[in-house]
Parts: sequence; C-alpha cells; structure tokens
Amino acid sequence: MTMIKAEIIAVGTELLLGQIANTNGQWISQQLATRGISVYYHHTVGDNEKRMEAVFRHALSRSQLIIITGGLGPTDDDITREVVAKLVKQDLVENEQVLREIKDYFRRSNRVMAENNFKQAKIINGAQIIPNLIGTAPGMIVPYQDAHFVLLPGVPSEMKQMMIETVLPYFENLYTLHDVIVSKMLRCVGIGESQLEMKLKSLITAQTNPTIAPLASDGEVALRLTAMADSTDRAQYLIEQKEKEIEAIVGQYIYGSDDQTLSEVVVQLLKEKGQSIASAESLTGGRFADAIVSISGASQVFKGGIVSYTPDAKENVLGISRATIDQYGVVSEQTAYQMAKQAKEKFNTTYGISFTGVAGPDKLENKSVGRVYICLYLSSHDYQMKVFDFPQNREMIRNRTVKKGLELLYEKLK
Repeated sequence: MTMIKAEIIAVGTELLLGQIANTNGQWISQQLATRGISVYYHHTVGDNEKRMEAVFRHALSRSQLIIITGGLGPTDDDITREVVAKLVKQDLVENEQVLREIKDYFRRSNRVMAENNFKQAKIINGAQIIPNLIGTAPGMIVPYQDAHFVLLPGVPSEMKQMMIETVLPYFENLYTLHDVIVSKMLRCVGIGESQLEMKLKSLITAQTNPTIAPLASDGEVALRLTAMADSTDRAQYLIEQKEKEIEAIVGQYIYGSDDQTLSEVVVQLLKEKGQSIASAESLTGGRFADAIVSISGASQVFKGGIVSYTPDAKENVLGISRATIDQYGVVSEQTAYQMAKQAKEKFNTTYGISFTGVAGPDKLENKSVGRVYICLYLSSHDYQMKVFDFPQNREMIRNRTVKKGLELLYEKLK
C-alpha cells in the first residue's frame, strides 16, 4: 500500500476569530480518504507572514502533501502565494494566460477589474496552474523537495471545483493510488468513554487494520473504525469483521451507526411497537420534545408536550397537586412522578416522560445546581425514576438531561 501523509492548512484570521467555520478541511479529508491518502494534521493560521512561514515549514518537515486553503485573494493580507514562493525559493511571475482569464471573468460579470486583482495572475515559478472556473484566483501545485504544496482558494465552491477536476486526478496519477480508506462510527449510550475503552482494551492494543478509536461527545460515546484496503468492498469487509468482535463485548451499548441519532432510533422503535409518548418538561424547556419532533415521522409516536416551568404552571396546566409541590418541592421525585403521569393521561399515550431539576445558576429548594429528576411512566406499577447530578454548566445540564431521557426511553423500548 502506498502511504501518503497529508496535511491541511487553513489560512485566514477570520477563521481564528470564529467569524466563519472551516468546513474546507473536513471536505478535503473526506475526499483524500476515498483515495487512500491519510490526513495526519489540520492547522489554522492567521494572515501573518512569520506565522504562516513557520507553519508551512513545519508541515514540510513531516508531510508529503500539504494542501493550503485561503490567502489567494487580491487584498494586501492575502499572502499565501508570496509565503510559499519564499519558502520554495522561487519567484512570482505574472502569467499572461491567467491574467487574460481574470480580465475575461470581470468582463463577463460586467464589473470593473481593480488594480489589486493583477496580483492574482502571479504564479510561483515551476508551479502547475489549477484553473478556477468559478472565481478569479487560480490555484497552484508546487513541487518542492519530496513534497507538494497545493494552493487553493478559501471559497468552498471554488476549492471543491479545483480539487475534483484537477488536484485529485493529479495525485491519483502521481502516486498510482489504488487504496481506499473507509470509516464507520458505532454509536454507544449508557457507558462512559473510559469504561468502554477498558472493555475493549485487548482489541485496541492489538489493532492494526482496522483501527479503533473511542470518541466522547455530550452524553454518549462513539467508536470509529477505520480500514484501509485496495477496494471499498474489502475495507468494508474488514470493518464488518471487527464490528462483530466489538459487538460480542459491548453490543448491549451500541444503539446505531454513522449519522444515526438516539432520537431517530427511539422514534423508530416506538413506530415498530405501535407505541406513543408525551412529555412534561421544566428545566429542559421543550428540548426533549424538539429532539423527538425533529425526526421525520415523529407525529406517529409523539402526541404532545407541556413546558411547565413554574410551580403555578405545574399546578394549573399539568394538574400537579399543590400539596405535592408544597410538601416535596418542584425539584423532587414526587413531582417528577406526577408530571410524567399527567403527561401520559392528558395526551392518552403509552408513556409519559418528565424532566425537573436545577439548571442554575443558583440552588433551588436547597437542591444543588445539576440535580435532575427524570421519570418514565407507563403505569403506577411500571415506571422508572432516575436522579442525576450533572456538572454545573447550564447548557450542559439541559443537554445531558435530554440525552439521559432518550437513553432511558431507548433502554425501555429495546
């Protein structure tokens, strides 16, 4: 197998400031993976000559393919071509054909070409030009030592056109690429990252191809399986075999794969069983309902939800007795039970689910921030009550509460 180390560098201070998202890196990585090229590093650097040169030079020391997006525009801070030219010790030379194409672009657009657009016609000596059929800035493939720099615009539509039509075919031919990289995500719930890793330690220690990587997200864990082979079918076969080994150890925690969400799986299970659910929410403010109704076909299984944020709303809308609230408080097992029961009865559903707790920033009823009660109610003889203490961050508490509610429902349904 031909092993090519690739590195992707995004240039632009606006990326570092968070003014725009760097979606280019993700897309380029996906495209390279299908050609068997492994991306080892992603970097973002601002429009600063010294920092750009340092990042480019460091990339050159460890990667064979260095793809740079951004910094090819006409303004003074667009200096990618200048920095790369300096690094590879080549001059920038105005290319007459490129200049004609830029002038034609402005003529077709009925726009006046500014003086600074002339700099976009300057090409690094010895570089292969990558035509830009959408915009004004051409790209370049610059061979240097044992590596290649690829300079592309930061505008996604322009970058993608150049990658598909010029860059990928160029390197497929240069490296005689036949291998592909295929990944699959196994999505788990009800187990932490460290516990999952310990259970799979023998497989992870012995991994070669495919590789196994645990990845934590808010309230759940995923396993990324990545295989390299000479065909997609072969790579998928390798992943399938490794997946069987993983399922034999932690299969009870795996709820789906790739882009599946826990909400999707829950809605599907409710459909299959011909069951339904309604919700009564306090601290989550309707987020559970939103997680369900965001899924296509949710109307078949979700009858409705009530956000009862205050004690009065719990009493007057949901019908929780004032005696329960006065004696136990709104943040209690007793209130959570009554909320779930009322949700089921008012909407005439199979299940009722409730959420009450303290999202912060202050304590409530002498309960600490992060204390949460979730009740899943089927009948007075069949219900589940869960109590959690989540980390003290308002958004995290609310999100984790919804995820735990989905997990509780999933465990009941499966």
